[in-house]
Amino acid sequence: MIKHIELGDIAFTRSRKLKQLLDTKQIRFGGNARLKIYGTINCQSGKRMKPENRVFFTSEAEAVGLGYRPCGHCMVQEYRRWKNSQHN
Repeated sequence: MIKHIELGDIAFTRSRKLKQLLDTKQIRFGGNARLKIYGTINCQSGKRMKPENRVFFTSEAEAVGLGYRPCGHCMVQEYRRWKNSQHN
């Protein structure tokens, strides 16, 4: 897991490092550390998130392994499976 605020002190530096990580596919999912939710990089909910709450994952398995649940907006099918598994 990579914390967004740990990518640099200046927003420009963070943006450059983030772009490099995305381009090299070192990160593939984003998440909210406070809410323990992960989703796609392009999720509108994730884009509105405060940088201090934003984290990144190399894989879905990494996010799930760290106790995060799928986003109900950008990962609807995964969220439904997760939700159903919570009620069984």
